Amino acid sequence: MRIISICPSNTELLAYLGLLDHLVAIDDFSDWPESIQHLPRLGPDLSINMDQLESFQPDLVLASLSVPGMEKNIAELEKRQIPHIVLNPQSLTDIAEDLITVGNACGVQAQALQVQQSFLAIIAEMKNRASTVETFPSLYWEWWPKPVFTPGGINWLTEISELAGGRNEFREVKLASVQTDWEDVLRRNPDYILLAWVGVQIEKVKTEVVLKRPGWQDLKAVKNGRIAIMEEELYCRPSPRLLEGALKLGKMLHPEIYTDLSFER
Repeated sequence: MRIISICPSNTELLAYLGLLDHLVAIDDFSDWPESIQHLPRLGPDLSINMDQLESFQPDLVLASLSVPGMEKNIAELEKRQIPHIVLNPQSLTDIAEDLITVGNACGVQAQALQVQQSFLAIIAEMKNRASTVETFPSLYWEWWPKPVFTPGGINWLTEISELAGGRNEFREVKLASVQTDWEDVLRRNPDYILLAWVGVQIEKVKTEVVLKRPGWQDLKAVKNGRIAIMEEELYCRPSPRLLEGALKLGKMLHPEIYTDLSFER
């Protein structure tokens, strides 16, 4: 079977399903695991070279509406009558269901069910441990610095925060992504500031940008040294790797509860 993935989260999902040997091409931003680096690249996920994609004669293309702007690629796939699946995960439950959807489409139903069960078992274990937490710190996640965007309640990062024994500061806003401003965050005065700028490599995320904002030096997160740069690939992509990020966050917030728990791929 010849498979093409046109966004990183789908490439990672294929890795968990053991289907990387069937990949014939990927988008420019797919960077995990290391074993895919030799594959032909089709361009950025929002500007896929469809002529090149079609030349590979794929049996299946995986697209995802979790990437804003992917609609253009999907319309072109439909126009060219190229077999494809469109995923749109917004939650951990959605990701679990996507494992089965892709597994069924690729003929690895049993493997998909096993991976899904392992995925759900880790979630259950983390929920159990989170239930023992006495104090849930408030977490301000920053997806983009200017204008400021942060995940709302309809987002996997709200779930990830809770699995790790924390609370997304913007969980009451019933949106996937919330545009806010510096003054709003200042008023909320979160316990932690977590920077995960979408599409930006970790070495290019600068805390100095945040610390220059008016009044932010007075935030308790800053005063307590609780401002952290988080790996975009572990928190901003809706793939099973989110649980790796959740566990890392849990060990940051409550090391006494999560230290002995490991994440196995």
